[in-house]
Amino acid sequence: MELGGLMSYGPDILPLFVKAAQYVDRILKGGNPAEMPVEQPTQFVFTINLRTAKTLGITIPETVLLMADKVHE
Repeated sequence: MELGGLMSYGPDILPLFVKAAQYVDRILKGGNPAEMPVEQPTQFVFTINLRTAKTLGITIPETVLLMADKVHE
């Protein structure tokens, strides 16, 4: 969002890196990757950039701001 995006909704990256490290640990300890389950992200983040909204002349409704996990000003 630092580059000027207005809104984003996607997986929280940190838990994905933690899960990847756990998989690497299991593989290095002899685990068979073919037997490990494929997992989907479970934590998502909704971010709004108010600076970009102001630049574009967009007013974000209060109800949408309340739904956001992060609001950049």
